[in-house]
Amino acid sequence: MPVINIYEPALCCTTGVCGPDLDQALVTFTADFDHLRGLGADISRHNLASDPAAFAGNDSVRSFLQVAGSEGLPLTMVDGVTVATGRYPARDQLLRYAGLAGAVPPAGVTELGLTAVNGDSCGPAGCCQEAI
Repeated sequence: MPVINIYEPALCCTTGVCGPDLDQALVTFTADFDHLRGLGADISRHNLASDPAAFAGNDSVRSFLQVAGSEGLPLTMVDGVTVATGRYPARDQLLRYAGLAGAVPPAGVTELGLTAVNGDSCGPAGCCQEAI
């Protein structure tokens, strides 16, 4: 299963869902995150304020911060590849990133039609061919 890591700006608590003025994007993302965790997805969140070691210990994240600064967060990575910046991914995107059944591409997205060959997984270590 793919590993999804979300690197978030400094928030007041681990989820950012606290205080009198709630950010609806954080409320929605927290519900989506919990949903995926409940489905067994390998997904984690890293808050710059409470988990700075996760940022410092990842060369790609550290480089991203040097270029974009914390204003570019949140940063979403799947298996070490940046897939989204500056916004939280929607539930359908998270499901697709996690490779969970029932995930459908959002409207307007064109699928590439790649499939695994001989049981290998698609991606940097796998072999893909065009679907027939």
